[in-house]
Amino acid sequence: MTSEEFPPAEDCDCAPTPRERARLWPGVTRRGALGVGALGVVGLGVVAGPHMPRAFAIEGYPSWDDVQRAKNNESAKNSEISRIEGLIAQLQADVANKQAIALQKSNEFFAAQQAFFDAAFRADSLQTQADAQAAAATEAANKAGRVASQLYRSGGDDTSMQLFFTGSAAGADDLLDRLGTMDKLLERNQAVYADAVTARNAAVVLTDQAKAARDERDKLQQAAEVAMQESQAAADAAQAALDAQNAHLGELQAQLAALKDTTAKTVAEYQAGVAEQKRREEEERKAREAAAAAAAAEAARRAAEEAAKNNQGGGGGGGGGGGAPVNNGSGWVRPTAGGVSSEYGPRYSQCGPSYCASGTHYGTDFGTGCWGNIYAAAAGTVSYAGGNGGYGNFVRIEHGGGVATGYAHIVGGGIRVSPGQWVNAGQVIAHVGNTGNSFGCHLHFEVYVNGGTTNPRHFLANRGVWI
Repeated sequence: MTSEEFPPAEDCDCAPTPRERARLWPGVTRRGALGVGALGVVGLGVVAGPHMPRAFAIEGYPSWDDVQRAKNNESAKNSEISRIEGLIAQLQADVANKQAIALQKSNEFFAAQQAFFDAAFRADSLQTQADAQAAAATEAANKAGRVASQLYRSGGDDTSMQLFFTGSAAGADDLLDRLGTMDKLLERNQAVYADAVTARNAAVVLTDQAKAARDERDKLQQAAEVAMQESQAAADAAQAALDAQNAHLGELQAQLAALKDTTAKTVAEYQAGVAEQKRREEEERKAREAAAAAAAAEAARRAAEEAAKNNQGGGGGGGGGGGAPVNNGSGWVRPTAGGVSSEYGPRYSQCGPSYCASGTHYGTDFGTGCWGNIYAAAAGTVSYAGGNGGYGNFVRIEHGGGVATGYAHIVGGGIRVSPGQWVNAGQVIAHVGNTGNSFGCHLHFEVYVNGGTTNPRHFLANRGVWI
């Protein structure tokens, strides 16, 4: 948690400098195809790394002319049947293999990211405690100095001599009162000094602990960066395998059926059937997109009505309705409609049937209906689009200057951007969903400063956007 409430790195040494951070969270700049696999992960695809299994080398797909020639020769037909059956099995195995790896890498990314967030939160907490103890030590030392000055002005050790030479009982009583007061001041000063020493020692210990925590945090941040790149790579590879299957499986199955058919049905008729099937699939795809757009529009309408009810008599910068959010000139906008359902910071851990939410909430939740629009909070480059373990489908955008934003629990099939893509503030990048560790459709929105999380409400408010 690199919160804006804390001093900058150069002042408190609680975060690496911009130069030290320059190599961290560079983002994935390759574009990747987006789609939905059997795992419900959006944005599958990537370059295979040194530890990633290679894709099956599926080459030499049969043409319909090959099928026609093989059909006229029994031996050739059997050979072609075996070949096509092998290609189909390879396509299906490749998709299953790549999707399993994508899911594994997605979970590893989520775990590495949460470990880094926890470490950053701990480092900042320790530094805050150290600063508080140092301030307490300074205040106690100043207080001890003021008491010592008061003792000096009261006569110090000369008071007992004044008592000896006093010539009246009234004067003696007055001096005794002064002596009693000075004794109390001395006792108080000793206690204040002891408090100063204790606070200073605690500050030293906490400062050492904070430094160790920052070192651990930086290691975990680099591990999370590697995990993010590997997860995006696995997602891209899985999407490439799925695209290959979608492009060839139907035709291979039709070719196989044509070879096995002993009726008078011609190869040309099977080929025509494939073309018709592709036409129907394209119509179904367009219908699904239209239905999704209608659902998003309806969710936006409901959110706008709810926002209008909640905001009667007042308004806030950045927009709060269901349409495109208003840019107030700061370059930042509201990431979605709907009210805040869970704030940033410590919270009671909620548990579902198979998991419990973290006791520290690293973002702000917006209670928006399923398929509601999610907007880029500011202009920037998409560095991640895909699965992210407990965050479900997830998009991350780099805005420059060490600032980035994250959008979690996106609906399956709801990501509208790809890695490397430039987006503008207020552009629709995805739709609200309930994927990952989620208890209902909502947007989990995070803001990162130098890699660590900060309170989105405070961050946006400082830019004139009220949520």
